[in-house]
Amino acid sequence: MLHKDVFEELMNEEELDRTVSDIAAKINADYEGKELVMIGVLKGSVIFLADLLRKITVDGVQLDFMQASSYGSNAVSSGQVRIVKDVSCNVKERDVLIVEDILDTGNTLSFLKEHLLSKGAASVRICTLFDKPDRRKKPVTADYTGRVIDDLFIVGYGLDYSERYRNLPYVGVLKAEIYS
Repeated sequence: MLHKDVFEELMNEEELDRTVSDIAAKINADYEGKELVMIGVLKGSVIFLADLLRKITVDGVQLDFMQASSYGSNAVSSGQVRIVKDVSCNVKERDVLIVEDILDTGNTLSFLKEHLLSKGAASVRICTLFDKPDRRKKPVTADYTGRVIDDLFIVGYGLDYSERYRNLPYVGVLKAEIYS
């Protein structure tokens, strides 16, 4: 049953599970025999990251988190990115995979990727569940993408609007009157 603020369902639970499995298979193949540091971008990536991590078969996976802000409680990015929580593990000479819920303007992921490379990471790749290329302001490309979507405001499965709707088990399109 759809939440009263959701216009339509974009991906149901089964579609999300298949998508996460497909992404995990690609990551497993690419990182076979390597150590990997997976860094979840708080808070939106948590549900996706947890499901993805359970499907990763690479030995020696290390998990860490970062939190950055460019939205605040707004529906539109300010363009100014600040790190709220940095990684606590050493990424120097390590392969890093940033896991994010959605690649939108590219401001945050571009900033985080450069930040991790400046810390000496051997490689930094990006994994995102959703990609909205029409909104891109920075030339960022995800290495692993679940689905490319139009410029829709989506919530659920960790994605939020003003810290709400993260707990929906599906991804839905938020009604425009809610965020307008």
